[in-house]
Amino acid sequence: MYDVIIIGGGPAGLTAAIYTGRAKLKTLVLESAMLGGNAGQTDQIDNYPGFPFGINGADLMENFLKQAQRFGAEWRLEEVTGIEESPGGKRVVTSQGEYLARAIIITVGARRRELEVEGEKEFLGRGVSYCATCDGAFFHNAPVAVVGGGDSAVKEALYLADLASRVYLIHRRESFRANQTAVDKMLASDKIELKLNQVVKQVTGDGMMQNVILQDVNSGAEESLQVEGLFVSIGLVAAADFIEELLATENGYIVTDEIMATSVPGIFAAGDIRAKTARQVATAVGDGALAGIAVTEYLKE
Repeated sequence: MYDVIIIGGGPAGLTAAIYTGRAKLKTLVLESAMLGGNAGQTDQIDNYPGFPFGINGADLMENFLKQAQRFGAEWRLEEVTGIEESPGGKRVVTSQGEYLARAIIITVGARRRELEVEGEKEFLGRGVSYCATCDGAFFHNAPVAVVGGGDSAVKEALYLADLASRVYLIHRRESFRANQTAVDKMLASDKIELKLNQVVKQVTGDGMMQNVILQDVNSGAEESLQVEGLFVSIGLVAAADFIEELLATENGYIVTDEIMATSVPGIFAAGDIRAKTARQVATAVGDGALAGIAVTEYLKE
C-alpha cells in the first residue's frame, strides 16, 4: 500500500512527488513512456525561471527526478490502464500488475494532436514524426516539413533548420500564434520556407514517405511537396483515456478545483491533463506543488 501513486512522470508529477516525498509519504511515480513527457522531448526551454540561458528539457526533467528520488519517491516505467475503488483506497492497474494507494494524483499530460489525413498513420516512423528533437537527426541534409503555427511548430522548424537541407513550414493561416521573438528568428532563416494558407491533404511514398500533398485553403489548388520527413506540431489532446468514465472531464481534460481535487475523493489531477488555459512547464510545476500539498492534507484528515 502506497500513500500516494502519481500517474505521469512529467513536470507536474515529479513536482508533486517532491512535495509528497518531503512530507514522508510513501510515493510511487508511474510513467508509461519516457521521463518528462513533452518537456523531456523539448530541445531548449527558455521560459522556465532560474535558467537565464535556457536548459535542455531532458536535463531539466532528469534534475526533477533526482530531486524526487532524493526524498524517497519510487519510479517505474509502466502504463496505467485503469483505476478502481478498493477497500481503504484505490487500486491502480498497469500493464505489468496492480498497486494500492490511499490517494492518487493524475499527471499524464497531453499528447500531440494528429492531422488525421490519409497516409499519416501508414508512414508514422517512416517519415512522419511528432517530435523533432527525437527524430530530427534522421533527416540530416534532407528536405523536411513542419505543420503548425504555434510556439512548438516554430521552435521545431528552427531546430530542424540546423539539420535538414530545407525546412518547409506549413500553416493554414497567414499569421502565427507563436511568440514574436521566435517568429522573427524563423523569418530571418534562409533555410526555412513558409507555406501559408495551406493544409496537408495526404502523405504519400513507397515504403518510406516521399511527398506531402498540400491544398490551398482559399483556392483549393493542390501542390506536391517533395520531403523525406513531416513533423506534426498542431497542438495537444488529453492523454488519459482510462479516466473518461471515472472522473468529470471537459473535452477529455480533467476538471479540478483550486487545490487540484477531482470529482472523486482521493483522486487529484495536475498539469496539462487539467481543463485549463495555459500548458507550460511553469504552470505544470505550480499545479504539481498544489496537488502535493493537497494530498498531504487529505491523508492527514
